[in-house]
Amino acid sequence: RPIAAPRRRAFFGLFDADGWGWASVKAIFWFVLMIMLLGYLPDRAYYFTVQKTVDLGLLLWAPINFCPPSNETLPCPVPTGATLPWQPSPPEIQLPGGRADGVAAVLGQTYLYIGGTDGTAPVADVHVARAVGDGNLDGWKEGPPLPAARSAAAGVVVGSTVYVVGGYGPDGKPTDTTYAMTIANDGTLGQWTTVEAAKLPVPLAGLSAAAVSDGLIIMGGTDGTAPTTGVWKTQMSNATPATPQQWVAQNPLVEANVDGVAFHTGDFIYLVGGSNASGPVATVQIGTLGGPGTVPANPNQMNSPWKISGQTNLPGPRSNLRGFTSNGAIYVQGGTDGTNVLNSTLWTVPDADGVIPLWQTLSQTDLGEGIQGAEALAAGSHGFLFGGETASGLTGGAARTNLAPQPPFFQLGLLGATVPGLKLDGEIGQQIGYANAAAVGTVNFILLILAGWALAHKERVREIVASIRRRRAERREG
Repeated sequence: RPIAAPRRRAFFGLFDADGWGWASVKAIFWFVLMIMLLGYLPDRAYYFTVQKTVDLGLLLWAPINFCPPSNETLPCPVPTGATLPWQPSPPEIQLPGGRADGVAAVLGQTYLYIGGTDGTAPVADVHVARAVGDGNLDGWKEGPPLPAARSAAAGVVVGSTVYVVGGYGPDGKPTDTTYAMTIANDGTLGQWTTVEAAKLPVPLAGLSAAAVSDGLIIMGGTDGTAPTTGVWKTQMSNATPATPQQWVAQNPLVEANVDGVAFHTGDFIYLVGGSNASGPVATVQIGTLGGPGTVPANPNQMNSPWKISGQTNLPGPRSNLRGFTSNGAIYVQGGTDGTNVLNSTLWTVPDADGVIPLWQTLSQTDLGEGIQGAEALAAGSHGFLFGGETASGLTGGAARTNLAPQPPFFQLGLLGATVPGLKLDGEIGQQIGYANAAAVGTVNFILLILAGWALAHKERVREIVASIRRRRAERREG
């Protein structure tokens, strides 16, 4: 009786060389290899050309990180939402005098600092600066003054018009006016007008405001005796140009507020910090746009009750703070806890449901000294602070931060890496990227054809390899 020949084993003896298991492993290997050669590598070749960095493999965690020197002293990698350290301005870019509790606005390339207090009384002065280069300003010049002095007013920009709502008047009492000034496309400033239709229902100062798609919303403020809970909305008219109309009451705040700061992000309005009748608070009040009974003609009614949650509150009380939003993140700077003037910067990134997971801070992004009543705004990739009151008095200084720290240019993990790219900008970079991707794909396709031919002609490949070895041996012996 003949003895059966032993079956060949493959891959360190784990598989039957002629069985389905080994065949499946080889099929998966070649399938993944073809995707890598014809899809993934050409894709990486394109992004290597047009991006600053390119990821290779699956980089879930990287213990080795290198960031560019432009990130200064920030951790590497930079926490999501963090900014670069604040940089003070040179004397040439400081306001002509110390100011606090004014209104700062940016419309295109034009920056405005409106009103405020000089330490003794509200002023009507308006200062104007123009953008120069990337994040720089020229010197401040005088612009059209307000019709009357105002401090602690709310400022909102809608399109090419800036609105100054309420605030303390020359006599130190809250006012009910709404002023407006429109800036032309070439940067020419118009004159201030009083929007009679948008006269406030009651005089208010220290109120907060936010722009929505169809109008303005104001919150809180003091009527001269105590903080209030009122929330009011004005819709823009259908005329050309559109103007604010009569204020309509919305659902009130949970607690009275003055000197807070408001932000509009997604479908939510956030009123952060401020003071109630007892002093500064850490409260973050969240209001929802729309809700029950909302009609298409007025999509941003605030029909739902405002909410407060301990999770969303600031780490501590903070009033007369300022801030701005950028790329879905909320930033607040300075303020007072009732005893000390604060120098910390906090930021958070609310989720899609409006929930604030936590407030973050870094010592590297703290301000040089504590400040309250400064004016903050974001323009492009930079944030700015103007004026304010420090422990030593009013200041006309300015500070700037970059809102876009650079990611690591090199990272190395267990399953992947991030390496520097060429970053060729514009259409030329894209076209070169496409050419690189096509070249890599073509070379890899040729390699696959050669590999297929070699597997189909194993004996011929062995002969070629043996012939090459024989020639090498002959050359060595010769």
